Amino acid sequence: MKKIWNFASYNLLSLFSPPVGLEHLHCDMKRGFAKARKREPEVAALLDKDNTAQTIGLLAQKAVYEIHQDFSVFSQKDALNRIVNILQLNKESDLVRERVINIIENYFENPILLSKKIIKLSRGDEGFPEPILIQQGNYLFNLYAAIDCIFLEENKTLHILDFKTGKSDFDRRQAYIYLLAASYLYPENKAVASFYNLETCKQSKKITATPETLESFQITMSRIAKQHQKDLQRYRQKSDYFQDVFPQNPGISCRFCPFSSICKFAIEGAV
Repeated sequence: MKKIWNFASYNLLSLFSPPVGLEHLHCDMKRGFAKARKREPEVAALLDKDNTAQTIGLLAQKAVYEIHQDFSVFSQKDALNRIVNILQLNKESDLVRERVINIIENYFENPILLSKKIIKLSRGDEGFPEPILIQQGNYLFNLYAAIDCIFLEENKTLHILDFKTGKSDFDRRQAYIYLLAASYLYPENKAVASFYNLETCKQSKKITATPETLESFQITMSRIAKQHQKDLQRYRQKSDYFQDVFPQNPGISCRFCPFSSICKFAIEGAV
């Protein structure tokens, strides 16, 4: 069977269109840098470097993973220091260390997975998950869904839980991607999804999706996969017209863009 290059993921979806209310922050050129020019040395170096938010998110996920490797940790007086040492937080900046320690303390106070039958719990650094091959009409594409945690509820429903950090709002579209993935990975099980912020201890309501909703979302993801491949092909044919294929939207979004240092359209005052 030939390799399928077309793909879709929540990351790609977010690069195509931001959550509702954040449309003013969208810049398609960011997708161009991240996906079309990712092999260029300057771009690759920026992609390889985690920013503070990404570092905190990864360490938070690792913390939850390590805590649940040995349940006796919940009864140990030095449990906090043990996890801090495993994560080697002494090598991180003061800001990262303080926020991750706060996350660990929050989790020990409210270990939401303690009594759950965990089916899957990610460390967060496993790399790309195995793709799910999906056929939409005559079109084939790979769906990537990096799921943080899956546990089984008492009624045998699969509960997909995604951990968050920082102040970002929950994006319901991400939950639909997880539920779509679950419909292929666990076709015999009902599934729900939710988000939990490890810093604020805020949890979303359970999110469900009807077969019709999943079908509609699958169509959306296939359309994005197809359009992205068309854009990549256009860029490869006309690499001198990068901004024509991936239009820029300079403004406040430059402040949060990892490529602002190499983008000629970045606004200095916003960086």
